[in-house]
Amino acid sequence: MTQIKSTQDLLRDHNNFGMIDGQVVFLKQGKVACLDDNGARLAKDPHNSYRIQTKPHGHGDVHSLLKYSGLLDKWCNFGLKWVLLFQDSNGLLFKAIPASLGVSSEKQYDVNSLVVSCKAKEAIGEITKLTHTDGRTVQLDMPMEMLTVKQDYPKTLSLSARADFTVMDTWLAYAPVKNNPEDVAKVPKGYPYHSATSSKMTIYRANCKILREAGCKIADPVIEEFNGQEVEVWPRIVWEPKWALTFADVKEKVHGHCSISQRSTLVIKGHNVAIEDLTLDGALIISSAEGVEDAKVTTVRGKVQNKGFIKVDNGKTSEIVRIRGFRIKDIEKKEVIYSKPENFYFES
Repeated sequence: MTQIKSTQDLLRDHNNFGMIDGQVVFLKQGKVACLDDNGARLAKDPHNSYRIQTKPHGHGDVHSLLKYSGLLDKWCNFGLKWVLLFQDSNGLLFKAIPASLGVSSEKQYDVNSLVVSCKAKEAIGEITKLTHTDGRTVQLDMPMEMLTVKQDYPKTLSLSARADFTVMDTWLAYAPVKNNPEDVAKVPKGYPYHSATSSKMTIYRANCKILREAGCKIADPVIEEFNGQEVEVWPRIVWEPKWALTFADVKEKVHGHCSISQRSTLVIKGHNVAIEDLTLDGALIISSAEGVEDAKVTTVRGKVQNKGFIKVDNGKTSEIVRIRGFRIKDIEKKEVIYSKPENFYFES
């Protein structure tokens, strides 16, 4: 990065978003001279003709910054084996990381790029697959308009290095926040919005699909409009990483015949929580008390029905809510906070 203080202030104001001191390291990126034309003439600063215009060198600098800062040596001494590099505001990525890391380990890759399919004109760096009329295929990496990109790193490795890519379904791995509500209006119909609104909804969708694969009956989404964007609204289901990092984790903690209605909200904050024969039509929040990480399982079962949470117009409120397009109002909920392993059975 080229600006540090504003990011430091953001992290401080939000208690590092759960990370402890020392987990966040800032490496400041330098700038390089700009070229003015195809003749590679140096560009002048538009405000001072005696200065050369400079700009950041691109995110390809991350490799040299890690090396020359000494951070890589520090990580090696800690026993770390893998490094994840990403630069998108893509919260859905963390659903796909465990699987891609597993592939990297199993295949013994030196470098593994995580990719998804995209549509033409979609603003995303591409590894394309072209097919000739006779069926032969050609693969190539499309260039990006940056001086350096981190994806170039495999080109510096020896021919014996194992570099490859892993393809994930888009619904599980890619939902960036790139466009504000005004820019979304320029997105062609049928193309992803890549907005705060659509990204929020795709996280709900991913969690619902994962629970469906685990055997839960999840209601189909409905189409609603926020900030001029028509999006699928699935049941609002979220869980913390300590509950489940992988699909296998989810399978271990979901049992019996569970069903969740479209208007429902399910939040799981506990560690060893199992849901079994649960019918939810409303809002249910399951949390563990501070410091509870018991190996024994807390089981939640039965029927929960209440007025739940509703979405209301964003009105005159903060920018965070404005770019999302709605806010949630708590009407009624069932909340479970456990301090020791136990069974909860609900009857509505």
